[in-house]
Parts: sequence; structure tokens; C-alpha cells
Amino acid sequence: MWHCTSLLRAAWLAGLFWTGSLMAADNDLLRAVRDGQLPAVERLLQQGAAVDVTGAGGNTPLLLATAGNQVAIARRLIEAGADVNRKNRIQDSAYLLAGASGHEDILALTLAHGADLRSTNRYGGTALIPACERGHVGAVRLLIDAGVDLDHVNKLGWTCLMEAIVLADGGEAHQRIVAMLIEAGADLNLPDGGGVSPLKQAERRGQHAIANLLREAGAS
Repeated sequence: MWHCTSLLRAAWLAGLFWTGSLMAADNDLLRAVRDGQLPAVERLLQQGAAVDVTGAGGNTPLLLATAGNQVAIARRLIEAGADVNRKNRIQDSAYLLAGASGHEDILALTLAHGADLRSTNRYGGTALIPACERGHVGAVRLLIDAGVDLDHVNKLGWTCLMEAIVLADGGEAHQRIVAMLIEAGADLNLPDGGGVSPLKQAERRGQHAIANLLREAGAS
């Protein structure tokens, strides 16, 4: 009886040690990603670290890699099965964050590995909406080509076209984005929550080049 009890206790302690080792590896993985240490990431994944472990703010290793635009690490994590759609506490996923940040290489990786094009951020916007707002031309092209809804309306009552106007300065990048949205078939007359059209918003802001693009495309 004593012998059996000792064996059970030894097994229990071994299980605790193994669990503790895995938890340490998980924490080490988060740290290695934050530090940009690809060799350490490789080693820890091989040791069984959980690829989607969450740290502060609910951030996974892939979200940390995306925030730092660490392409090689993001690629390795995705290859190891990291969930590109898993969100943190402020409703960012690697896919949404890559689009909003203009991190084109990581965005392309997420699109190639199951990104949910219908997923939305804390403002109720698709990845395309902040990409347009922030003037990330390359990311906008990737998202349009992927088939993200051009006419999705966020919680503010704005589409991607509207955000490319009301939250921008009318500069070259945003002119290119508006031209891309026109070419892709976005609804040019969807108003904001106050009933103001994209053309009227551009005119109010003195964004003459964008207003001309919209007029020439038939906006009213």
C-alpha cells in the first residue's frame, strides 16, 4: 500500500513538474517574441510551448509579432498553427492588426491562412476601414483583392470610403485609396450617420482632388 501511494505521489509530482515546465515555456515564448528572438521561438515551439498562449491584455505570440512587424517570427508561428483570428481584450486579431498597421507581409500571411474577412474590431470595422483611414495603400490593395466588404458600415456610421475622407488629409495616399475603392465598385453615395455623402464630406474639407475623383465617378 505504501509503495502504491509513493508511486502515485511521484507521478503526481512529475505531472506538476511537467505542467510547470510547459507553463514556463509558454511564458518564455511570449518573451522571446517580444524580444524578436526567432531561434528561441523555434526552440520553444519544439519543446511544446502553446502557440496561442495569452499574456498581458490577452495578446498571443502572433499578436505580439504582428505589433512589432516581426515577419519571420509571425510566419513561423502561423506555420506552427497560430490562430490568425484570435482576438485580444481590445478585439484586435493578428489579421485585423496587420491591416490597421499596414504590415503587408504579415497581412498577406494571415489572408493565406484563414483570415476571417468578416471579423471586426472594437469599433465594428473590418480590417479595410482603418487601412483606408491610415493611408496604407498596399494593405488596402491586399484587402480589396481578398474580397473584404467595401460597403461595411462601422459603429461610427462610416464606410472605408468615408474614413478615407473624414479622418484623413486628402493627400496622395488617400487619393490613391479613393481611386482604388471607386475602381473596385464601392458605393460612392453611402452617407454617414448624419446623412452626409462622401462627396459632400470631401468638399467640406477642401479635399478637391478626392472630390473630383468622386464627381468623375458619378458620386452626388
